[in-house]
Amino acid sequence: MNLRELAKHLNLSQTTVSRALNGYPEVKEATRLRVEAAARQFNYTPNMRARGLATGRAMCIGHVMPISKKHEMVNPVFGDFITGASEAYVEAGYDLLLTLVPDAEEAHHYRNMKAKGNVDGIIVHGPLMADRRIALLQEIGLPFVVHGRASDMPADYAWLDMNNRRAFDRATELLIELGHRRIGLVNGLEHMDFAHRRREGFLAALMRHGLEVNPAHLRAGEMTEALGYGAASDMLKQPDPPTAFLSSSMVTAMGIWRALGDRGLRLGRDVSLITHDDDLGYLKNGHDVPTFTATRAPVRDMGRRAAEMLLEMIRDPSCGPLQTLMEAELILGRSTGPAPRE
Repeated sequence: MNLRELAKHLNLSQTTVSRALNGYPEVKEATRLRVEAAARQFNYTPNMRARGLATGRAMCIGHVMPISKKHEMVNPVFGDFITGASEAYVEAGYDLLLTLVPDAEEAHHYRNMKAKGNVDGIIVHGPLMADRRIALLQEIGLPFVVHGRASDMPADYAWLDMNNRRAFDRATELLIELGHRRIGLVNGLEHMDFAHRRREGFLAALMRHGLEVNPAHLRAGEMTEALGYGAASDMLKQPDPPTAFLSSSMVTAMGIWRALGDRGLRLGRDVSLITHDDDLGYLKNGHDVPTFTATRAPVRDMGRRAAEMLLEMIRDPSCGPLQTLMEAELILGRSTGPAPRE
């Protein structure tokens, strides 16, 4: 079935059907839904090249990775986020363009993408506390959504984030309720905004209960298994070692668990551990019962939602910068228990 036949079946003009399928905001919602249902029924797919010419759009969304962050491309969090975003792009008839560029050429690359018109929008990954990409994309007028936030930037941009501060405040509160007074934090790189907010939540809970912050119990770095193992090994050698740990990553938590095993310590009995779990497709937190007590965020759903926000802003530029704050779920597992008696 072609466009003319579909329009005739619906008793609508070809222009109306085309506009409904192309997401024009002036088409009534009821009409758009009716057209989309008929298109699915008759397996009608619009010609994407013609659609791009008709709308003046590239029908493509860009994801740009600086070379210094290329490790993020093999990070399971990035993979699940991209999977979720891709689902939204496919449904909307968009392609995904993933580009790896030298750090010094990143700004030029964004300007070049805008000038060529080969993408309609950008998803920004891994925001720093003060991220220059936000001001740059605003300056050149390229629609974007930030996966995360940048604390030191004005808040007039589109973002989707998890409430990292509240998640780690709640996790620390749970450990305190279990009687733990010496808690180690093994965090991500703290110039990254998510890690900064997690540290803030951790410290806020300690201060609220009048607990002293021990700098020797704080560690930050690339969220690897080696970081968790090294940080926990060092802290456990101290005269007053932590009775509990808070980790920013499941991978890092596995390193902490290994360090406990080397010392004959049982997870959840001798030392407690709470981690952050991004609910990844192939790195599950146990099966019937979670291995780790965790703050859980559905990263694949976040990728889909971020893509949907960006596509909505592209379809209707007047809707303004959209912002979504999601809450993490606190999942109880086998890795936490009462603080051991001194």
